[in-house]
Amino acid sequence: MMKWVLMLFLGNVFVSQAATVNTSLYILRDSIHFDNGTALPYTTFNANNTFNATNARIVVNQGDQLDLWVVNFDSDPHEFRIQGETTTVTIPVGDSVQVLYDCNTPGVYIFHDPMNFPDNASAGLSGMLVVKNTSHAGFYWNVKEHQVGYNDSVFAGTSPNWMTYYPEHFTINGRSNPNINNDPDARVVGNVGDTIYIYIANTGQSVHSMHLHGYHATVTYYSKDASKVGWSKDSMPIYPSETMILELVPDIPGEYPVHDHNLIGTTGGSLYPQGMFTTLLIAP
Repeated sequence: MMKWVLMLFLGNVFVSQAATVNTSLYILRDSIHFDNGTALPYTTFNANNTFNATNARIVVNQGDQLDLWVVNFDSDPHEFRIQGETTTVTIPVGDSVQVLYDCNTPGVYIFHDPMNFPDNASAGLSGMLVVKNTSHAGFYWNVKEHQVGYNDSVFAGTSPNWMTYYPEHFTINGRSNPNINNDPDARVVGNVGDTIYIYIANTGQSVHSMHLHGYHATVTYYSKDASKVGWSKDSMPIYPSETMILELVPDIPGEYPVHDHNLIGTTGGSLYPQGMFTTLLIAP
């Protein structure tokens, strides 16, 4: 297998005693399934060579160096880019690339396939790189919506008409309600007084506004508009290809809904409640 090497550097800050995080991503194609029986062809970055509709997530600490191999097990060539970088590499079928990335700036960064953007990224190939500067509990939401027929067009080599885009299915980490509650990385569970961080990436093509019942959360990072950092809200709109970090310190116990405030996002194939709908479970 031919190996290509690409070195990517974020910023020019030198960090001593940084750890090297060695990991791999595998590009695989299969299907994403919804509760109404719909299945769409889907391609994802996986943590191993077994397909999973939840894109792999990479979590590192500030100052780490990421030593990443991206392996293409799909039948089509793909590209790879980390959000904020201008360099793109092509990964031929059955080939791999090595990416070295200095993680000096905390935040959430989308890694994706920019080929024919947004086609391949919307059809699955878009995940989260989280650079943390805290040891507090963290939960991760990769939010995305899907329209029947669009993925078929992408895999047939025809770009869909994004001007008529009207999605019918909505997911967090590749899952819809009620299955989101089975994802320990997505369903927020904690105790009163805990400091909890929620890392969010919108890898779809629609605006989503995540609404928390019972609590306000503080925006600590927002890729679209840094002036919003410090705002305390219960609804936070996140735009396509943008990322956000929320800090939540629950003050009362209970189980409270959290959902897309655009209420069509709480449906799936006309079924309710589906889509981007889960709960926050806070113990005393």
